[in-house]
Amino acid sequence: MLKSHIFLLVLTVILGCTQTPKKVIKTTEPQFKQEGVLYVTRQADTLLNQLLIEVADTPYERETGLMYRSSMEKYQGMLFVFDEETQRSFYMKNTEIPLDIIYLNKNLEVVTIIHNAASMNEQSLPSKVPAQFVLELLGGQSSALGILEGDQISYYIP
Repeated sequence: MLKSHIFLLVLTVILGCTQTPKKVIKTTEPQFKQEGVLYVTRQADTLLNQLLIEVADTPYERETGLMYRSSMEKYQGMLFVFDEETQRSFYMKNTEIPLDIIYLNKNLEVVTIIHNAASMNEQSLPSKVPAQFVLELLGGQSSALGILEGDQISYYIP
């Protein structure tokens, strides 16, 4: 009888010490979802380029932005829409690809361009002056597309 109690005690200790496997949670990478078209013009009537855009206009969308994405096409971008014009600053936390960050004032005029912001960098990247909109493009695209401070942006969301 004593042997069976000892056996049960040892068995209970052994079974109690085994680890249960941890659950592996697989997340899917966010994918581009075209929500509109953005136009870049110079001197009000010279169309420079047309881009496909996602729009970040809710607090969650603005906080997440292009985080956790491993790629983006050349003619895609994300337009951040804020309620008011104020000093803005972005950073690249959890952003896996380098980006160009283009700050726009309330009149949708380009006021600051941050070229090739380094991925995963948490350094603050501020606008030179107050901005109400921010456009993020694949790193190097603002130069490749010829976008300059003073250019105008317009967009269409169906």
